[in-house]
Parts: sequence; C-alpha cells; structure tokens
Amino acid sequence: MMGGLGGYLIYIALLMIIPIWAQSKVKNTYKKYAKKATSSQMTGAEVARKILNDNGIFDVQVRETKGFLSDHYDPRKKTVNLSRDNFHGQSMASSAIAAHEVGHAIQDAQDYAFLRFRHALVPLANTGSNFSFFLILIGIFFQMSEMLLLGIIFMSAAVLFQLVTLPVEFDASNRAMAQLVSTGIIRNNEERETKKVLNAAAMTYVAAAMVAVAELIRFIMIYAASNE
Repeated sequence: MMGGLGGYLIYIALLMIIPIWAQSKVKNTYKKYAKKATSSQMTGAEVARKILNDNGIFDVQVRETKGFLSDHYDPRKKTVNLSRDNFHGQSMASSAIAAHEVGHAIQDAQDYAFLRFRHALVPLANTGSNFSFFLILIGIFFQMSEMLLLGIIFMSAAVLFQLVTLPVEFDASNRAMAQLVSTGIIRNNEERETKKVLNAAAMTYVAAAMVAVAELIRFIMIYAASNE
C-alpha cells in the first residue's frame, strides 16, 4: 500500500516538476543570451521585418506587445507580436525569438500542414481542456465509468493538440535558424548560442506534451481498473 502511494506521489511530483524545470530553463537561457548582442546589431523588430520581406510576406505586421516572453504570431490578425525587450533588443535571444515567430508566419504563408491541422484542432482542444477534468472527476467520484470515458475522450483532444504543437514549433525553430544564417543576421560563431535559445524554448512544449500524455495514460488506467 505504502509502495503504491509512494509511487503515486513520485508521479505527481514529476508532473509538477517537469514544466517548472522547463520554464526555468527557458527563462535562464533567455536572460543569459539577452545580454549578448549579435554582430548585426539588429533589433528583434528589424530581424522580423527583414525575414518577412526576404520571404515575400508583406501583409504581416510586426508589433510590440506587453508582458515577459509573451511573443507570438497571430494568424487571424496577421501580426508578429514581440514583447518589449525582444522588439527593441539587439541580443541573440531577441533575434532568435523574433525569427521563431516569423517562422510561424512563413508556415502560415506556405499553408504548412501541421499548422493548419493545429488551427483546426483549437475549438476541440479548448472544449476538451474546459470540460475533461470536470467529467473525469464526476466519473471517479460517482463511479460512473461512462462519464469517465467521456472525460478521457475530451482530454484526448487536448492532448492531441499538444502533440501536434511539437512539429509546428520545431519546424518554426528550424526555419528561424536557417533564415538567421542565410540573411547574415547571425554569423557562424553565433549559431551555437542562438540554437540554445531556440532549444530551451522548445523544451517548454516538450514538457507540456509529456505531462499531458502522462495524465491521459493515468486516467485511462483508472478507467481500465474500474471496468475489471
């Protein structure tokens, strides 16, 4: 009994620690390379605009947004949104993040299949995130296996979204690296440092996917046990 409880507590601890570790890694890596300027001395906004122009994308605007590491690409408004530090910054971190978000804009312009699939999953994933735990808790508390199964199905949609996000993010980072090198925004001796920023950011998505899959497997096991 104690062994089972101990294993469960370790499992819960890992689910909590993994995303915290990933967030800490990306913040520490960002802060380190936010202090190192690129040889081109271009701001994040200039990097984003140059890569967009070089790829013939003129209908996407580059905007400054509030928050720390709140950078994102909005496909509905066709905007690359960069946090203040990255919009004005001339660092390796600013260039890497700006190029990554433009990578999403390039995906959008080229109708990248995984990005299109992820956009299609958004309504289903939101529904799954909002209702899955509620249905699962009802199913477990009232021992209603049908309700538990319904919650698992809803959760599966949210997990699928997390998994599809991985190739989208990795591809955007690969595009970012290629564009930064080909345009001369970074030079050979800066590639390694820039990759570290991109890799650290990618780890947050990997961690989120790992936690989501682990949670789904746990509830599937509970459902299977309830039907024995």
